[in-house]
Amino acid sequence: MQDYDYIIVGAGSAGCVLANRLSADPGIRVLLMEAGGRDKNTFIHFPAGIGKLISPDRIAKENWGYWTEPQRHLNGRRLYWPRGRCLGGSSSINGMVYIRGHSSDYDRWAQMGCTGWDWDSVLPYFRKSEDSERGATDWHGAGGPLHTSKKSMQSPLVDAFLKAGEQAGHDLTDDFNGPRFEGVGRYDATIHGGERWSAARAYLTPILHRANLDVLTDVQAERVLFRGRRAHAVGYRAGGKSEIAVGREIILCGGAINSPQMLMLSGIGPADHLKSHGLAVVHDSPHVGGNMQDHLDLLVQWRIDEPVSLNSNAKLTNQLKALGSWLAVRQGTGSFMPTPAGAFLSTRPDLAAPDIQLHLLPALGDPHGRGGLGKVHGFTIHVCQLRPESRGTVRLASHDPAAPPRIDPNYLGAPEDLEVLLAGLEITRALGRQPAFARLGAREQWPGADVQGRNQLVERIREWAETIYHPVGTCHMGRGDDAVVGTDLRVRGVDGLRVVDASVMPTLISGNTNAPTIMIAEKISDTILAERHGALAA
Repeated sequence: MQDYDYIIVGAGSAGCVLANRLSADPGIRVLLMEAGGRDKNTFIHFPAGIGKLISPDRIAKENWGYWTEPQRHLNGRRLYWPRGRCLGGSSSINGMVYIRGHSSDYDRWAQMGCTGWDWDSVLPYFRKSEDSERGATDWHGAGGPLHTSKKSMQSPLVDAFLKAGEQAGHDLTDDFNGPRFEGVGRYDATIHGGERWSAARAYLTPILHRANLDVLTDVQAERVLFRGRRAHAVGYRAGGKSEIAVGREIILCGGAINSPQMLMLSGIGPADHLKSHGLAVVHDSPHVGGNMQDHLDLLVQWRIDEPVSLNSNAKLTNQLKALGSWLAVRQGTGSFMPTPAGAFLSTRPDLAAPDIQLHLLPALGDPHGRGGLGKVHGFTIHVCQLRPESRGTVRLASHDPAAPPRIDPNYLGAPEDLEVLLAGLEITRALGRQPAFARLGAREQWPGADVQGRNQLVERIREWAETIYHPVGTCHMGRGDDAVVGTDLRVRGVDGLRVVDASVMPTLISGNTNAPTIMIAEKISDTILAERHGALAA
């Protein structure tokens, strides 16, 4: 095909949804472009294979493998940011936790001027996307493309974690996506039949046969081309440079890093910044690449005496056994996500919603989350602040589209973020001291029982805090002049261009960001189709 109604740039979580929903109308011609390749790597589909996909030591071809600028509040360290670069995007390399966030996250969006994005308006789209093992309820959907499982790894460490939560005075919850968000419980997962259920697997693979859909992989989109102020083509690199024209709209789905980069390369962004790189300004949009938010994370760790952790898989024979079980019957420890349980808790009693999230990893490794498993048994609890006040930026490093952008999350730039992390660290350490873990011989490994007092803990945070990979906000939506896109996700100041991905979130939601990104794409697909059908009727 040569004439497309819609060109979607980026086949990640949002791009796969849009490709599916828009091409369901046989009268609409859709092109989906992806810089990476197909999702054929076995480790994508093997839930325990995540370590092979996100490791900074040997970066997989399905991973952009970004690094931040030195973080001045984290002792000048550069932090590693894995992002998906294949069909499915980051949903093909993420931790597979299915979380929507707290209802107040979306009501806050509406209060900020994002009419139509309140909780009651977005819940139907979460349900529409989902095929939940819990069945169809007021909270869950059945029959949607995205399979979600409530089955999780069975482990004495998971049992101990849930019991320790009770012993520490926290409530248990059976469903973080149900009526009770706060508490300690098991996570639902985007896993089906023992395999990762990425956005590509859910939305794209079943519809690749459609005659009105083309999918181009290993194609680096470079910029949007304009005629006046209207987007009319995508310039891309594949062998020799070329471009593809569009009839109605170009939709950027590159995520919180690549979408603002693409806008700026196309002449939409802070005018002075664009000019400094020799780029012509199509529209001066000062907040493109700003408003970046991310979840900063700590790994609190314990050694145990009982040999009940996943550190058993440090032995090559056990690794091969786990892989063999998965290859043969899609069962065993490798068929589950690595963080089967967690919690949403409040650091203060006066909060309307929890402000920290925990992920239990029933294994002990490097406190940076690198280096694989050691032979010493233990467990790790991730703790992150859910609603950071710090704001960062994405900026161009060069006018060359192949050059990675400059990523500066400005972690702990807001002093209150440090206070929440300190409180969350103490809540997490208290969990590890409960009798349920003491029975396993738990001894704090990091930061270490001898590390006490504010000054020592602050220094540990600055030395060891890492991202848990939830960047958003860099093309945020709103109604004011500071918004990059409107509530229909059209880019302000130009025509024929939208952004649909996590970058449009005005504020970070309370939890993992994959399910909300899919929801955003589901919702805006309905908007686009309604606009098209309205135009045809007129």
